[in-house]
Amino acid sequence: MATSTVKYLGGLRTEAVHLESGNTIITDAPKDNHGNGEAFSPTDLLATSLACCMLSIMGIVARRDNLQIEGTSAEVTKVMYQEPRRVGEIHVTITLPAGNFSDKDKKLLEHAAHTCPVAKSIHPDIKQVIEFIYN
Repeated sequence: MATSTVKYLGGLRTEAVHLESGNTIITDAPKDNHGNGEAFSPTDLLATSLACCMLSIMGIVARRDNLQIEGTSAEVTKVMYQEPRRVGEIHVTITLPAGNFSDKDKKLLEHAAHTCPVAKSIHPDIKQVIEFIYN
């Protein structure tokens, strides 16, 4: 079964529909590439997907090991390279809420993040810079 459909709406904008849920995502070309920058660009979604995947897999580990990570957040910075124009780096800073995380807990959570499916699917030429902050 297909995962999604994508329609070009004109004006460098697309609409993606997740077929199972019906949820939609609008993308817009960024201002530095002839767009209006009024929505996530496709490369923004690539970078953001890395953080979403990391937090999801960390959540699976947290649930399994009874760790409280609700409220964990990630800040994502995408760095574009030129010639050819492509995503060159993705910086993700993951901030976990106050908690009593042991060194073992931190190692488990960080390993989960680094081995999420998106992290393992991104081409090795794209530098992934990941930082964890424990409050």
